[in-house]
Amino acid sequence: MEIKDLSYNTGEWLRGTGKESDIVISSRIRLARNVTAFPFLSRANLRQRKEVESLLRETIAKTEITKELSYVNLNTATTVDKLLLVERHLISKEHAEGDGERGVAFGKTETISLMINEEDHLRIQVIRAGFELKNTWAVIDEIDNCLSEKLNFAFSSRFGYLTACPTNVGTGMRASVMLHLPALGMTKHIEKVFNAVGKLGLVVRGLYGEGTKVSGDLYQISNQFTLGKTENEILSIIESVIPRITSYERMARKALVLESKEQLEDRVWRSYGMLKTARMITSEEILQLLSQVRMGVNLGLINDIEMKTLNELFILTLPGHLQKLQGCELDSTQRNIIRASYVRKRLDNL
Repeated sequence: MEIKDLSYNTGEWLRGTGKESDIVISSRIRLARNVTAFPFLSRANLRQRKEVESLLRETIAKTEITKELSYVNLNTATTVDKLLLVERHLISKEHAEGDGERGVAFGKTETISLMINEEDHLRIQVIRAGFELKNTWAVIDEIDNCLSEKLNFAFSSRFGYLTACPTNVGTGMRASVMLHLPALGMTKHIEKVFNAVGKLGLVVRGLYGEGTKVSGDLYQISNQFTLGKTENEILSIIESVIPRITSYERMARKALVLESKEQLEDRVWRSYGMLKTARMITSEEILQLLSQVRMGVNLGLINDIEMKTLNELFILTLPGHLQKLQGCELDSTQRNIIRASYVRKRLDNL
């Protein structure tokens, strides 16, 4: 698979299925690992970074992790290509903006991603559609075990896996669930829910994790610390919280239908009408419009559009994807025009 193929197709995690898929977009687990023979990247020189990249790239290629594994050298990739990979959740923003030899290997379905020389030597990531943390953990644990047979990862009997950032020491695991929570936002109950989540040692972030703001009513809930807890303990905490949040969101949606159905329908259909007729749409605007329409589909107010299509539009209308489709860099005005045109065509073809 080549990077250009990503702008025409989407991965398995956007298919709109899985448990709680009306609210839970995806489940993701990431493991941070470092090879004992090399210093952390913050202390490594250019030669050592190159040696780490070469070792891990060759090891991953020899390990049967998944079929049709693609590899992108981020040191030579274009700005648009790196942005597209960030938008696709295959690499982090920090990985894209880094320097020196680094890269990413990912499978055809995009459920598996292995980032080399991000903050740590290796970041293993598995992402699945819906509320599927247990299945996600089973897959990433197997990958970690396979790589551990070929690589000596830095590990302390006292602290666990050793990582560049102290907050990742221990399991080295970040587990997160991406949620679509428009009704809780509309009913002004979102802060209460997240205050309760924070007391359990979990953190709420935006669409692209740490340091990103919330857009399109999409939230990521993940563990804040990894030291002192096992992987299963961390997963159990998140698994106990998510069903409560999805329940609150459904209650809020029912309340909106009962108390202000006309206003809700007007809001949903106005958003749908904007998507089908607008000639210019900004990045932030389209996320909010898609959020309203997605809720409308789940409430049965709109029946002629699939959840998979809406999930894909959240990603395919982002700047990197639009520029890759056009084959050139675009300014914001050009992107707004092309974005609106692209959405109109997708909805007209339904």
